[in-house]
Amino acid sequence: MKSSGRGRAQSDEFYVVDLCDEALGEAGLRQHRFPWLLGDPSPKTGRATALPVDAYWPSRSFVVEFYERQHTEAVAFFDKPDRITVSGVPRGEQRALYDERRRQLIPQHGLRLVVIPLEAFENKRGKIVRNHDRDLDAVARLLS
Repeated sequence: MKSSGRGRAQSDEFYVVDLCDEALGEAGLRQHRFPWLLGDPSPKTGRATALPVDAYWPSRSFVVEFYERQHTEAVAFFDKPDRITVSGVPRGEQRALYDERRRQLIPQHGLRLVVIPLEAFENKRGKIVRNHDRDLDAVARLLS
């Protein structure tokens, strides 16, 4: 799925995954969920939701996670510090827990995890300053 239209499809995450698709010559599965990569169980229902990964390429046995600002620094809009999650902590802390869970479990299941940080690109105020050729080179280096 190429980025077109509005909203999430125009996000930096989709842009980076599009670049990965281009560098690899095949489309990854976006927002893929593995049955073994679960969030914390709900205290009400006891059920745990499968956590999505940004993209997964089954033929290459690897997963890409794009780390925007909220993965490395506090961002009130995303962290929602006043709201407690099913994990019993604010969203920012839960994100860190789930990021660590991905870093541990993905390799344990025989997959390579490639984390692509925002800092791999020229960025301004936390958004990628898009330059296709330069960005494609950066992504290709990280995937190799």
